[in-house]
Amino acid sequence: MITPADEPLLRRAVAIAAEAVTLGDAPYGSLLAGPDGTVLVQAHNTVRRDDDITAHPELKLARWAARELAPDEAARTTMYTSCQPCSMCAGAIVRSGLGRVVFALSTDQLVDLNPGSGAWPTVPQDGPALFDEARAPIAAYYGSA
Repeated sequence: MITPADEPLLRRAVAIAAEAVTLGDAPYGSLLAGPDGTVLVQAHNTVRRDDDITAHPELKLARWAARELAPDEAARTTMYTSCQPCSMCAGAIVRSGLGRVVFALSTDQLVDLNPGSGAWPTVPQDGPALFDEARAPIAAYYGSA
């Protein structure tokens, strides 16, 4: 549930997105705040500038948190972001252990504003296969049978 205390930080994420546009970057911005609302780090989308499809601000902040924060610290943070994280970023957020995400625009709202932005093709996946061969490095690393 979004609270009145969330609104200034969410507005700041939207302002980061607006600033990104003035720099020639895509209009997405995020920040990571501690439990007292202190901004720990912020970023905007630099996919085009960096020629890097992973340069989403949410992914940058999740990676920062995983490197710089202890798990208990990460669990007490909130990410504020101008748009709902995509599936790539959502996976990184889960893996980094962040405590909460608050977003301004939903994916559906973004697609309504920018038709085609959610039209990613489906990539076929085939498997599993070669269980005995594939399990060997996993078992060696984790010490499982």
